[in-house]
Formats: sequence, C-alpha cells, structure tokens
Amino acid sequence: MMYLIIAVLCSVAVSVLLKVLRQKNIDIRQTIVAGYPVAFLLTWWLLKPDVSSMGTLGDAWGIIIALGILLPAVFVILGRAIEAVGMVATDAAQRLSLIIPIVAAFLWFGDVLTGTRIIGLILGFLALGALVYRPQQITHIQTSSTTTVTRNLALRTPFWLFGVWAGYGVIDILFKQVAKQGAAFPLTLFVSFGMAGVLLFLYLLLTRVRWQSNALIAGLLLGVLNMGNIYAYVRAHQVLSDSPSIVFTGMNVGVITVAAIIGVGVFKERLNRINILGIVLAVSCVAVLFLA
Repeated sequence: MMYLIIAVLCSVAVSVLLKVLRQKNIDIRQTIVAGYPVAFLLTWWLLKPDVSSMGTLGDAWGIIIALGILLPAVFVILGRAIEAVGMVATDAAQRLSLIIPIVAAFLWFGDVLTGTRIIGLILGFLALGALVYRPQQITHIQTSSTTTVTRNLALRTPFWLFGVWAGYGVIDILFKQVAKQGAAFPLTLFVSFGMAGVLLFLYLLLTRVRWQSNALIAGLLLGVLNMGNIYAYVRAHQVLSDSPSIVFTGMNVGVITVAAIIGVGVFKERLNRINILGIVLAVSCVAVLFLA
C-alpha cells in the first residue's frame, strides 16, 4: 500500500510543481528537458533495462519514436492546462484518459463491449464535458472615448484539457502495443526517456531559447517525481499482484481526490457546480470501468 500512496503523491506533486512554475513565469519546457536525464538515469538504476536486447525491438521503434515525441509534448500541454483551469480539473482529465485505450480495445483490438463498459464510457465523456465547462464571462472596459466589450470565452480551455486527455490516452495505447510486441517495459521506458530528452533539447536549441537556471534546477525535481510515480506504480502492481483492483482504483481515485484537496485548499482554485459534478462523475467512471 505504501507504493500506491507514493505513486499518488508523486503524480499530484508533478501537477503542483508545474502550477508553481507557471505562477513564477518559468519556462516549463526547460524544466521538462532537464528532468529527462534524471528519469533516464533512475530508470537505469531502478528498473535495470536489458540494453542488450535493443536489437529485438524491431517494429516497435516506430511506436517508441512516437513516445519520444509525445512524452514531452504532453508534459507541456499538462502545464498549459493547469495554468488555464487548475490542477483539479486537469488531473481528473488525465485520469479519464483510461477511456481511450478501452475504446481502442473494442474498436481495433477485438475486445468485447459490455453494458457496464458502455455506462462507464458515458460517465467518462459526461465527466470530461463537465470538467471543461466554464461559464461565459463578459468584462466591460471603460475608456475615455468608447466602451470596449471583452468577451472571455476561454476558448483554449477545452483544447488544453482535451490535449491532456487524448495525449495520455494515446501514450497508454502505445505502451500496451510495445509490450505486446515483446519489448520489455523497462527498456521501452529507458529508450523513450532518452529520445524524448534529446528531441526536446534539440528543439529548444533550434528556437534559441534563453536558458533559465531555476527552470533547469526544477527539472531535477520533476525528473525524480516523474520516475517516482512510474516506479512506485509498477511496484504497487507487483506487491499487490493479487489485488490489481486496489492499485487501479486507488491510483485513479486517489489522484483525483488529493488533487482536489490541494487545488481547492492550497491554491484556492474555484470550481463551479458543474465542475464539481464532473469530478464526481470522473470517480464514478473509474469505479464502473473497473467493475467492467
């Protein structure tokens, strides 16, 4: 159970760190790129990938390249979503990404669609819609000559949350497909982390970014938290191998709950009634999909 608690806390801590960095106007891209060498080395130390089997990856390289691009991209989108709507709705959207591999399972991989799963999927999509809901706000700005009406429709809010939801869902599918092709999870993670770090570093060099020392220092912490989340989650599944339901439900519901407590209690994030309903629906979705 301790590993499960650590996984939940590390996952929420990543969101807290990204939120704080946004508030301080720190370039999250630099933090992410600095975090990958740490995650890369920790993967080598903790999971001990068998690099001698690199030649057996074969067709999985296409998927690994996709992971190398998506992993840093989704982190950037995650930071944007936290800035736009807060960590409560963002973490809930991230947990709801489990809908995507379930839909893919019966659309492309021959899985059976049951009535319980249909209910879970409906709850999930309703939850996502409720989480992205933001009431229209109209602000009147008086000038000396005229009155300018500014409509704050928060058009990018649904985009960022959808990006988090879709990004993590696609990554989950990619990891599952790599595993089916015989590539060991530690080796896949090891290569993907290395590729993600290199690609993002080259991108920042090409854009001639101004490096920020505080962003790079924060990256060390991000790398530890990211790897801590993954390692603790894997170990929780190993230790509680006879009770995967506890790990699955505890991780998803735990993250949503802890994020809500910290987001509202510490960062004073405001949730309207429909957003609160979305969180309730998200927890219900996780529970129903587990029962399916």
